[in-house]
Amino acid sequence: MPRNKFQNVIFTIIMAVIMVYGMIVYNVALNTGGVTNQTFLMALHEMPIMVPVAFILEFFVVEKLATRLAFSFMRPTDRPQFITYAISLMIVCIMCPVMSLIATILFKEPSFGTWIHTFGCNMPMALIWQMCYCGPLARLIFRTIFKKQLANSNEHTNEHAHV
Repeated sequence: MPRNKFQNVIFTIIMAVIMVYGMIVYNVALNTGGVTNQTFLMALHEMPIMVPVAFILEFFVVEKLATRLAFSFMRPTDRPQFITYAISLMIVCIMCPVMSLIATILFKEPSFGTWIHTFGCNMPMALIWQMCYCGPLARLIFRTIFKKQLANSNEHTNEHAHV
């Protein structure tokens, strides 16, 4: 979706904020035994640490790796939404264990077992959150912000396609 580096930075920020907040809420709920109104406020405390970490990992490392992995089983001629789903799936498969490790080190009593438990609890939620809610919401927000630029870019692309 992003057409240039600036748009990619904005899209990654949107995705990181939504994804990280959702996963922190989930983990706070697991740690406190349920979801209350306080859960949503408690989750905000980890945001200043975890959002930049997620952004840096995603933007500089994971996006390229996940795209390569996705194209190991997808073709450029496949439907664009399936390519998007494949890349999103690969991003979760990389980010979830790494972010679970970082959260384990920063916020829990670090051990291999604690990390595996955290990763095991987070993976199903991360997949569902990303594929069903976070990804579509982040793409909607991005398209809304860059509506004119994306429309102009599509018109420009269509003009060249007809020449």
